[in-house]
Amino acid sequence: MADELKVLGVCGSLRKASFSMAALRACKELAPAGLSISIANIGDLPMYNQDVFDAGIPQPAKRFYDEVAAADGVLIATPEYNFSLPPLLKNAIDWVSKMPNQPFDNKPVRRLLGVAGPARRRARSVRRAQDPRSSSGASCCRGRKSSSARAQTKFDTDGKLTDEATKKFLTDLLAGFKTLDRADARGKPK
Repeated sequence: MADELKVLGVCGSLRKASFSMAALRACKELAPAGLSISIANIGDLPMYNQDVFDAGIPQPAKRFYDEVAAADGVLIATPEYNFSLPPLLKNAIDWVSKMPNQPFDNKPVRRLLGVAGPARRRARSVRRAQDPRSSSGASCCRGRKSSSARAQTKFDTDGKLTDEATKKFLTDLLAGFKTLDRADARGKPK
């Protein structure tokens, strides 16, 4: 579909039973017509190193760059590690932010989904995540951010979202992408 808005989901957790990944999968199921969500794999990115970058950008980093560039928007789901972003997520942002023709420029990055841990810890990771996204040129969304205390009570044992209030929140969050003009989403003039 030519009018389809493409959103890239990025998960900051590698854990097999990650609630962050479960939230992204739920978003794929809840996506409104005309919006598609693909989920990036950032687990194979090497740690950012300027020497490696200068010698030739590794294929996994090129792939992630291309995924960000092709997306109309980005949806990040992440837990907090030690009062900050997981190194996995920060590393992915670092690789892409160092490349030319910055694909994050004016790209909408929707609210972080801190789906586990105490509320005060989730709030800190959300605040810290805005720093690298802002410096990479992303159009960070303002206002209410998503978080879900006691995520283990909102997903079943298969990782399926069962909480109706969280489903509604995610549905509304995704509808926010649909209100963007496609040209605006890509940061290009109409």
